[in-house]
Amino acid sequence: MKFRLLSLMFLTVLYSCKKNAPPEEYNTKASDPQLFHETATHLTDVIIHDIFKPPVASRIYGYSFLAAYEALAPGNPDYQSLGNQLVKFTVSPKPDPGVAYCFPLASIKAFATVGRTLTFSGNMWDDYEKGLFKKYQDMGIPEDVYERSMAYGDTVAKHVLAYSAKDHYKEIRGYRYTVTNLPGTWVPTPPAYADACEPMWNTVRTFALDSVTQFRCPPPAKYDLAKNSKFMELAMEVYNTGKNLTDDQKATAYFWDDNAFVTNIVGHAMFANKKMTPAGHWMAIIRTVTTDKKFDLMKVTEAYALGALSIFDAFVACWDEKYRTVRIRPETVINNNWDPNWRPFLETPAFPEYVSGHSSISAACGVVLTHLIGDNVAFTDTTEKKYGHGVKSFKSFEEAYWDASISRVYGGIHYRDGVEEGTYLGQKVGENVWQRAITRKDRKVLANK
Repeated sequence: MKFRLLSLMFLTVLYSCKKNAPPEEYNTKASDPQLFHETATHLTDVIIHDIFKPPVASRIYGYSFLAAYEALAPGNPDYQSLGNQLVKFTVSPKPDPGVAYCFPLASIKAFATVGRTLTFSGNMWDDYEKGLFKKYQDMGIPEDVYERSMAYGDTVAKHVLAYSAKDHYKEIRGYRYTVTNLPGTWVPTPPAYADACEPMWNTVRTFALDSVTQFRCPPPAKYDLAKNSKFMELAMEVYNTGKNLTDDQKATAYFWDDNAFVTNIVGHAMFANKKMTPAGHWMAIIRTVTTDKKFDLMKVTEAYALGALSIFDAFVACWDEKYRTVRIRPETVINNNWDPNWRPFLETPAFPEYVSGHSSISAACGVVLTHLIGDNVAFTDTTEKKYGHGVKSFKSFEEAYWDASISRVYGGIHYRDGVEEGTYLGQKVGENVWQRAITRKDRKVLANK
């Protein structure tokens, strides 16, 4: 009996020694950016599955990555909370002094909690989280440190979720836009003739913009069907480009399609393909570039957070412009006035044309990444290869966001001034996020310098 008791005690001690790794060991393992990249990609998979509209998807990314950043920053003395910098966002709760934390674990817990809360498919998180946190347990994190870190991540998540609850999102659920049918204004387009997407999005609180009117676009070309008018010049460019698309233009349009819900009609049957949103595409670009650069976890989380915040603000500013001008789509103009059989290469999204949303959010994110990572950062984007959209290489973030912009003209869903002014708007929004959201206490410590 005594021998068995001693054996049990020995095995318990042996197991404990094996289980509890020293802080430098488990923190090194927990700081592997790959774990965070995988979880960020899982959030994208859930967003695709739940078919969130592009502006709503940007909101989910914004709060989720903000939570991840806020829970990780206390473990990195060169970084600071975004509290009291973002609009009405207070400083996140601080960890208890004098006790050990595994901040990478706290960060991914905060991210997963916010992501799960803001999406629908909890079942997609159940098994994923079980496997995810098992990996951290297997790193040898002491039980008290593990529990304390998980609790801290949950505390930060609750702080961010409380912030999200007051952004006016819930109040505009179910609001429907009334079509005016005035000349030159937007109406639903084929094949689905769907209702207008998020017509009150400009009332959702921003992260860094003082107001949605902070950066206003110039008025679009006046609706005028006269042969030599500026508007007809723009419309005819879309029409003629669409009729004579090169293989390269088709590839570019399809590469940046990022339509969350593509309608397909075969005979009398209608079905849809679910794909990545524009925000998800740029989150994947961040994964690609930060992996190429071998960024550590803090720099990776910073890039995701600033990119997501800029995309969200760009959607709000862009949507204000869309529903202020309510500009008619090229497909409607062309079909109603000279070619009823013309169809754009891409499906026309269900909201007004001016300005281009993809142009705006791509430029906003691209500007932030240029500041954060550098000019002329070449990368190969394989984001949507699994959806059959191909692979493209770019010499810089700027080249990428201008490519995304012109793709909308090739796709037949935007006029040239809509994509150009959308890009200029996004550049201003991205610059504003960079100036307002100061993540590093000393911005001289940049990844590329």
